[in-house]
Amino acid sequence: MSIEIKIPSVGESVREAVLAEWFKQDGDTVRKDDPLFVIETDKVTLEVVAEADGVLKILVAAGETVAIGAVVGALEPAGAAATAPEKPKAEAPPKPEKTLAPEPAAPAAKAPAMTSAPVRPADGIPLAPSVRRLIAEKNLDASKIQGTGPGGRLSKGDVLIYLEKAPAGIPDAPAVPAGQPPSAAMEARKPMTPIRKRIAERLLESKQSTAMLTTFNEIDMARAMEIRSLYKDAFAKRHGVSLGFMSFFVKACVEALKEVPEINAFIDGSDIVYHHYQHIGVAVGTPRGLVVPVIRHVERMSFAQVEKAIVDYVAKIKDNRLELADLEGGTFTVSNGGVYGSLLSTPILNMPQSGILGMHKIEKRPVVIDDQIVIRPMMYVALSYDHRIVDGKGAVTFLKRVKEFVENPERMALEV
Repeated sequence: MSIEIKIPSVGESVREAVLAEWFKQDGDTVRKDDPLFVIETDKVTLEVVAEADGVLKILVAAGETVAIGAVVGALEPAGAAATAPEKPKAEAPPKPEKTLAPEPAAPAAKAPAMTSAPVRPADGIPLAPSVRRLIAEKNLDASKIQGTGPGGRLSKGDVLIYLEKAPAGIPDAPAVPAGQPPSAAMEARKPMTPIRKRIAERLLESKQSTAMLTTFNEIDMARAMEIRSLYKDAFAKRHGVSLGFMSFFVKACVEALKEVPEINAFIDGSDIVYHHYQHIGVAVGTPRGLVVPVIRHVERMSFAQVEKAIVDYVAKIKDNRLELADLEGGTFTVSNGGVYGSLLSTPILNMPQSGILGMHKIEKRPVVIDDQIVIRPMMYVALSYDHRIVDGKGAVTFLKRVKEFVENPERMALEV
């Protein structure tokens, strides 16, 4: 008896999903817990595994939008696998192969074209296989490239230099099919994924529905870097995770939110809802878009527990195991654009939250300390906030407190 493969429920508010990719082919034998396919909703990407051993029968192709609970495939009993392969053998007639038997003569007819391919049209000098392969990959005209090797031979270096000097790195446009406008060959049109659509909607909603303002400061990371360097080995040995800078900032934000509670609140109609807990969202970039898993009750957690929570979420994202519940309930967000090399940016609010902290890259800069110019590892930080609920004084105070805590992490332990 076959087992139906259905699109699982990922939350009450989610009605449909896109079957993004099948990991197996129709007719493949699968084992229990083998990954079968991945689905995308407007909030999460989830990997679905096999419930039992069997032979996979695919009913819905990748790329289709399907309702939650829809049947997209089946697992046939293993016994069916023994008979299934026999049909393709019977259906694959040997005659077409026999009719193709004379085909070996075709390569002989094409041989002149193959021998001419490795040769530069301009001077008839044969091209090395590596050069020929690179020219084919980049769709180049070998006659336009100046060779600097013996006898004018074209080297791989000549091709690379030609590519570097070419405008936009694309010296030769791809061939345009007959009847097709030239511009069409230079463009590609792909539908937005559900996650990307949702990101676009939420960003636009945030800009239109809030009075967003951003304030900036800079943090001297020297002490945090020193503590991390001193204790990273002992920390990793004891807790099984690395000590990163994210935990410094998350814990600093928790302490600052206690002092400026309106940044940890949100507007609901004509009311302001204050939270007496800190659920911190940590923005994580993925190939399919940005997701913000939430670390709950960070006010009760140690540095090690924060780092473990981040590592666990990264693993879930990588394995497509992130659930809708992992993304809900955040009261404040921390985003680290520094991992991508960003020096300064303005983060956009993650609604309905009233604040988001943007971290950036650490860069050595000259600063004045005790009337002396010294070189320090500095980081710009940005706080975007909803001005409807947060005043400028509160925003500046919050950012100043984060700066004080990160520059002197001992203050968080001493609660001063």
